[in-house]
Amino acid sequence: MDESAVDEDFVAFLTTAADARATAVLDSYPQHLTELRDMGRARAAARSLRTLVSVHVHTAAERHHDDALLEPAQRLADALAEEQFDDGLWDQGAVHSPPDTAFSIVDLNIVYGLLAEDDHRTTRKLRATVERILRKAGPALATGGVHTANHRWLVCSALSRIHERWPDRSYARRVDDWLAEGIDQLPGGEYSERSPTYSAVVTNPALLTLARHYGRADLYARVRANLDATLYVTEPNGEVESVHSRRQDQNTLRYVPEFWLQYRELAIRDGDGRLAAMAALLRERGAGQTFGETPLGDRLAEVLDRPELARRLPAVTSVPTDFEHHDPACRLVRVRRGDRSATVFGGTDFPELHAISSGLSSNPTFFKMRNGAAVLDSLRLSPQFFSLGHFRSEDLVREGDGWRLRAEVRAGFHQPLPRRHRREDGAYPLTDDGRFWSAMDFPHREKEYRELRTEVLVRERPGGRWELSFDVSRSEVPLALELCFRRGGRLTGEGLEPVAGQPDTYQLVHGEATYTVGEDRIVFGPGNGKGGKQPPVVEAGERYTWMGGSLTPDGIRVLITGRSPLTYRLTLS
Repeated sequence: MDESAVDEDFVAFLTTAADARATAVLDSYPQHLTELRDMGRARAAARSLRTLVSVHVHTAAERHHDDALLEPAQRLADALAEEQFDDGLWDQGAVHSPPDTAFSIVDLNIVYGLLAEDDHRTTRKLRATVERILRKAGPALATGGVHTANHRWLVCSALSRIHERWPDRSYARRVDDWLAEGIDQLPGGEYSERSPTYSAVVTNPALLTLARHYGRADLYARVRANLDATLYVTEPNGEVESVHSRRQDQNTLRYVPEFWLQYRELAIRDGDGRLAAMAALLRERGAGQTFGETPLGDRLAEVLDRPELARRLPAVTSVPTDFEHHDPACRLVRVRRGDRSATVFGGTDFPELHAISSGLSSNPTFFKMRNGAAVLDSLRLSPQFFSLGHFRSEDLVREGDGWRLRAEVRAGFHQPLPRRHRREDGAYPLTDDGRFWSAMDFPHREKEYRELRTEVLVRERPGGRWELSFDVSRSEVPLALELCFRRGGRLTGEGLEPVAGQPDTYQLVHGEATYTVGEDRIVFGPGNGKGGKQPPVVEAGERYTWMGGSLTPDGIRVLITGRSPLTYRLTLS
């Protein structure tokens, strides 16, 4: 590469971080050896080895060709080889797991490439050990299965680089078989798991590897589409909105720096000023930001593996900061006005599948907003209607100047069985009535239904204000709106009353209240009274409570209660 094209500041920044990270690894790697030998956890050991090797081969690193790195690196490699099963796999939360093994093989592919490129005499034994591991893993990845959608592409990326070095027709056939299933990308750019961080941070690097090392340049477009989508779910502070996810991140915070090198790669490849702006912004924010699961110092290995990442960025344009973005495939609306942002979500899987399970979108939060540091992490609605739990919208549609959320739920009282289905012995099949199971042969009974209809119209108003108009009808039941603010702020308002037995929980009985963090605040209300017919209770639903589960979010909670039929307007500003 032409040295004049190298972004020296970027490389120096990563080098400093990698030097510090390597020092930390030297202190912690014995623990990773213990975890590997006692519990079969290979990923931390492989990643630690990758970090040490990146510093050892990098000419600008403080520890370049430092012999003090060799013994720890060799011990890590030896342990990985010793703990590798005869079939080439490791355990990592699952027995003899091909996809979990692939995570470590991705790192070890980079390790081998860096050692081969450096070709230093002191690391020949280390290189031979890593080669032995990679060769042993190849057949297992070429025959083993996966758990989730993104695992397919992870296995393909790991296997493609082994195939590139030591070609085997069975490896290529396996990669081709997985790819022939088609990339599971939705029209808006998210993948089928709708996980903007947990899934995409696995899928995007895998597809980029296949584009570079398996001749699938068409996959760059897939990653580009996903990075475009991520621009619109990124908060001003680098958090990534994931309420719409079908994976673990639907309830957790994750951060855009996980995408840093992806943005950099596509910006350089395409000359895209927007993607370059995101990459430049992440560099500008420096080492103080949260980098998620991947420490900053671990990134140097990827840049050494792909030197084109060290090129200077193209001219930046701007990251989107003023928009209203609708992703119909996820039933998600994102609105940002500078440091203010909001999310409207109506796309859980529950209305269609009537199930709450891993791999399904079930978070009942339908609105979120922030004003600078003041963050409303969750707004939910919980009617006490036959223990069916929270309001989860069946759709999200544009209506006038707002967005309409809607759901209709019903529960039945069962009539006697028709004569032809009765049994003298009373031994009826165990069946599901939609709420619970009983030996009552529910499908053959006529039912008398009770219904509850909920509509919410969400509208943005001038000056950063939001109006949410609620219309709950067809049954008379208590209900509670639950607002959950992020910890770290102060809640004030004359109409606030503590809720007995519920820590950090208040009921807004009348007037407005304010949540303040520094100079930023969110004003909300009004309260809607109190009383025995509208208790401050959030009912999660029998699917949770039967198993002792909870849907109580962490934070400072404010309940606004009422009783249907109800029309009510909540304002937030």
